[in-house]
Amino acid sequence: MTINQPRPPVSNGLSRRRFLAAGAATVPALALGTSRPAFAATVQTAGVAPAALAGFDNVMKTYIVERAISCAQLAITKNGKLVLARAYRYSDDPAVPTLTPTSLFRIASLSKHITAVAIMRLAQDGKLSLGTSVATLLGLSTAADSRLKNVTVWRLLQHTGGWDRDLSGDYLYLDHTISRSLGVTLPITRDHIIEYAGGRPLDFAPGSRYAYSNYGYLLLGLIVEKASGMAYESYVKQKILAPAGVTRMRLGRTLKAQAAPGEIVYESAQTSRTVTDASGAIVPAPYGGFSMENRGPGGGWLASAVDLVRFARVLDAPGTVLNATSIGRMVAKPEIGVTESGSWYGAGLWVRQVTGHLNTWHSGGLPGTYTYTARLQNGFTYAALFNRNQESGAPDFDELSPRMNAQIGKVTTWPTTDLFPRYL
Repeated sequence: MTINQPRPPVSNGLSRRRFLAAGAATVPALALGTSRPAFAATVQTAGVAPAALAGFDNVMKTYIVERAISCAQLAITKNGKLVLARAYRYSDDPAVPTLTPTSLFRIASLSKHITAVAIMRLAQDGKLSLGTSVATLLGLSTAADSRLKNVTVWRLLQHTGGWDRDLSGDYLYLDHTISRSLGVTLPITRDHIIEYAGGRPLDFAPGSRYAYSNYGYLLLGLIVEKASGMAYESYVKQKILAPAGVTRMRLGRTLKAQAAPGEIVYESAQTSRTVTDASGAIVPAPYGGFSMENRGPGGGWLASAVDLVRFARVLDAPGTVLNATSIGRMVAKPEIGVTESGSWYGAGLWVRQVTGHLNTWHSGGLPGTYTYTARLQNGFTYAALFNRNQESGAPDFDELSPRMNAQIGKVTTWPTTDLFPRYL
């Protein structure tokens, strides 16, 4: 069978390089005397992995052992049925709690397609036009750059709005810079981020090229609130997640003490100055090195792998949340066309045409988080979540996708039992 090779041309999360550049006080945790967690001789598992799908189970076990990842999840659906739901623990550290297939992980940039579905639903309901100027919708000043008036909702969705984090920095990780520039104390808010960004010119003409923008999705979250008259999280839970049968998902918080019930522990060798106050304290990067609250629509959601593959049915079952027209708009090619590999960024998802199907995928990354989901041909969808991201000396995390793809054609008989009633 033809299998999509879902490797986007740029990183979709906060890369190690970008995080180190953003945090002036970022230093290796080992330099501060933090010891590396001990790892068990074998991977402990929970959940269901039928014998017919043992290849996928083995891929995950090998992957986390190679990368010293202590917590992971995998969920697979085939033709809308949940056929594998598995949790993996690879640690002897008692501080790493037992996890289940429904434990919650930060999903990083997989949050973007959730926000994109919310925008599409508002457009479907006649509450929003995707061609509207974002400056007009949100009352943003165009004094610093008149081209801002040409940034539309479409362009935010497809990362063609005009912000390039490789040139001007990622505004969602410039907490200390913004605090100093505006003369405000930490923690900064999304309003502070918008004020800071609004005083700077765009990096390129809107609609002229692609550049991944977390800031663009922060604005999309505000547009959801403006168009719906509801708080962003409330609208998504009530109008998007509940109809899809997803009830556990919620927005995450920055500090470990604020973790949601059932949320896993994040691990990273990176540390940084806290963004939660002006103390200058050095903290573990996953817990205070960046603001989960400000990431919200572009990277702030918590979910299990089961939740994510359940949510994926929104694109396969017209009428669940989106109608066929809205689904088509979500995976439509952008005005700039396709990449050299033939893929394109639709609305919150990468897309590639294969015979008879549009494959979609996305990855996400934060310090302490790596996530991946793909919806491929022949009714196969999976989500994999991890509590560690690629850092110095670690094997390439992008190896997950080709390893998973290689197993698909090896399955001779797919299970028919639907595990969703057990795990929803």
